[in-house]
Amino acid sequence: MAGTFAMDLVIEGHSQVSPPSSRAVFLVDVPDEHSPETSLAPGKRLEPVHLHGVHDTSVHLCLPAARGTELTELGWAEPHQYEDFGTEFMIYGPRTEAELEFVLSIIAESVSFARHAPKVTE
Repeated sequence: MAGTFAMDLVIEGHSQVSPPSSRAVFLVDVPDEHSPETSLAPGKRLEPVHLHGVHDTSVHLCLPAARGTELTELGWAEPHQYEDFGTEFMIYGPRTEAELEFVLSIIAESVSFARHAPKVTE
């Protein structure tokens, strides 16, 4: 968790869609979603990532569908059981320092996906 919340322009909060022990990643510079497929809580505050509690170190996050499929094929991810857009994935908890660095890079990808998504207008 410390590595995630040390990232630039992210803050920790309570997940809007996960149990209370989960920690949401919110973006300081993009509080509202630009596109619903970038958030685990579409229609609410932008929540591109949430980390599960200390006993379950898996991560739910949003990624471009092709990247999530690639990570699934590599054995790092699986589609989120409640996916709406095909962009929601569960990333397995890291077991080593090297895996932790890789998971942090995936979290950074998710934050970038949310931050740079084109704004959807109705």
